[in-house]
Amino acid sequence: MALPLAETLKMILDGPQRRPPRGSGPGGRGRLGELFRALQSETPTSPAHAIEDDIWAIWIGHDDPALEARMQRAIAAIARRHLDEAGMLLDALVAEAPDWAEARNKRATVHYLSHRDAESIADIHRTLELEPRHFGAICGFGQICLRHGEMAAAAEAFAAALAINPHLESVRAVLVQLAPGRPARLN
Repeated sequence: MALPLAETLKMILDGPQRRPPRGSGPGGRGRLGELFRALQSETPTSPAHAIEDDIWAIWIGHDDPALEARMQRAIAAIARRHLDEAGMLLDALVAEAPDWAEARNKRATVHYLSHRDAESIADIHRTLELEPRHFGAICGFGQICLRHGEMAAAAEAFAAALAINPHLESVRAVLVQLAPGRPARLN
């Protein structure tokens, strides 16, 4: 089966020109911009891992505490490899909060772990429509490309993720293996 890679790869490469739609998803939009600027700073005021943690906390958070609690249950189910349970929780979250990028991203993870790559790509695509800077979703897309032998697409995705978050050292190492002549820092 041919995977729908081209359209999502184009979205990833166009990412720097796109911004999240106004009013989509839970709060924290202004704070995210500040955190992404700090992440790319030559001399960040906080360690990169702390900035990343703050970004993930905003992505995982929701204005509705009940939805956020269900997201935490889904994350725990993924960690335990209870993928059916996680999938059901995330399907419900996506249905109830269709503009919550992280619900889509976590469901993409479940699809990936279940080897349902076309479904994972569809959720990654929607995640990136909602949050073009989602370096986690972009890396997930790169992993799918690797699994299917699409090395050039994987390298492009990983380079795009590094342009957003230059502190992804494991991604940098993979990119160097995929494209030894490519610069390791792209911002």
